[in-house]
Amino acid sequence: MSAGLDSRWAISWLRAAAEVVADHRIDLSELDRAIGDGDHGENLDRGFSAIVEKLAVETPQTPGAVFKLAAMALMSKVGGAAGPLYGTAFLRAATASGDAAELDPALLAAALTAARDGVVARGKAAAGDKTMVDAWSPAAAAAAAAVAAGDGVVEVLEAAAAAAEAGAVATDPLTARKGRASYLGERSAGHRDPGAASSALILRAAADAANQPAAGRPGGDAA
Repeated sequence: MSAGLDSRWAISWLRAAAEVVADHRIDLSELDRAIGDGDHGENLDRGFSAIVEKLAVETPQTPGAVFKLAAMALMSKVGGAAGPLYGTAFLRAATASGDAAELDPALLAAALTAARDGVVARGKAAAGDKTMVDAWSPAAAAAAAAVAAGDGVVEVLEAAAAAAEAGAVATDPLTARKGRASYLGERSAGHRDPGAASSALILRAAADAANQPAAGRPGGDAA
């Protein structure tokens, strides 16, 4: 089993995330139209396209540097709440990753936890508020549990992605307590939170990127 994931994986993740966001752009905006401004998909597509453009001319050498590039692009290009929230998530993940050339399971889980903490701090939201925290919080917990069980990096990401997907679905019956959706009160129930939905898509992209043959796992398939 490989020890960790390097910058090649981080770059592959962001490119895969850009593709999945583009593919689900309309779906995400439809979710947002039901309880928000209706621009979540468009905004994220713009932001992740900007990340891909930056990666076409820059090649960060560590996962942390890749995450910082993503954070800067998202904060500068994405409007509404999504830019600051996702930007803060990636910036906190960059700080947690430090200058490490590769992320082992524990450091990977720490980066995911830091990302979750950044979303919580920026959005002042908690689990159950019907926000993207409802995807990130179970994802971080599942990643930590996988590390405690002795799992490798791929398993950590698979656990995080599955937990995020379940967390997003679990927002359907909730009444929003934060953001524009909270203005709807009980009428927000019955709709999936768009931020939780996009978070689940992006975390699934991370797991999928780690499963690719050239996943940036020194000593493993990419050797």
